[in-house]
Amino acid sequence: MSVPAAYVGVIILWATTPLAIKWSVDGSSFLFGVTTRMTIGVLLCLLLVWVIRIEFPWCKAARRTYLVAGLGIYGAMLAVYWGAQYIPSGLIAVIFGLTPLATGVMAAVWLGEQTLSPAKLAGMVLGIVGLGIIFDAGKQWESSSWMGISAMLLSVFIHSASSVWVKRLGLGTQLHPVAVNAGALSVAVPLFLLTWVLVDRAIPATITFQAAASIAYLSVVGTVIGFSLYYYILKHLSAGVIALITLVTPVLALLLGQGLNGETVQAKVWWGTASILAGLLLYQWGNSYAMLARINQRHQD
Repeated sequence: MSVPAAYVGVIILWATTPLAIKWSVDGSSFLFGVTTRMTIGVLLCLLLVWVIRIEFPWCKAARRTYLVAGLGIYGAMLAVYWGAQYIPSGLIAVIFGLTPLATGVMAAVWLGEQTLSPAKLAGMVLGIVGLGIIFDAGKQWESSSWMGISAMLLSVFIHSASSVWVKRLGLGTQLHPVAVNAGALSVAVPLFLLTWVLVDRAIPATITFQAAASIAYLSVVGTVIGFSLYYYILKHLSAGVIALITLVTPVLALLLGQGLNGETVQAKVWWGTASILAGLLLYQWGNSYAMLARINQRHQD
């Protein structure tokens, strides 16, 4: 597959996932939706490991990596599915777009990867301002909307912490992406099943075609294909180019939610989204712009 095609595929996947999550729990509980998706996903991943003969190590270091990644999937996705009940689908993508900011801060603190320069700090401030605008807009929705926004923030924190922790362990980048995914889901799925049994245990009498199709889409495309595409472009493109995805998908997700699900997007939400995206832009490339400006100034002098 060509790199541009994979890149476009990841953009489409990340933009459509929030709406698919909303549709997947139509007529059923959020626990049934996420548990079904992850169960199908782990079976497909393990089948893929077996068919393609992917190396699937089970040493202590590998098990630790699977555990950390699996706990991240469990906590983050549980929060996403629960929060999706209370906020529009487009807002899920907007808030999850804060992941690079959260990951950058944690990587700086835990891994010492890079210092938080003035440009990065300014980007973080813009992201927080945008989030505040969205919180303010949430006052005009149902009273429970703040719970959905808070759940999404919790998801961002868990996902970012898990990613940085996996990187700190070191082995995650050496293993095959599908093996990491299969191992992580092997940890997460029993937790989802246990949670469903203890809390819900409800099986819907009927499942709408829309919900069934969404679960299938999330299981096959979101959990298996999407993960593989992401790691494929990660091998061939710079982190900066990949970060552009987080600037595109929130807007696409808002438009999809508005056009296909009849979701109302207030002006404040658009302003908050613009502030968050501007913050991401400044966080990712602010230092480069400043460096280019200094070089240009020296040439002029």
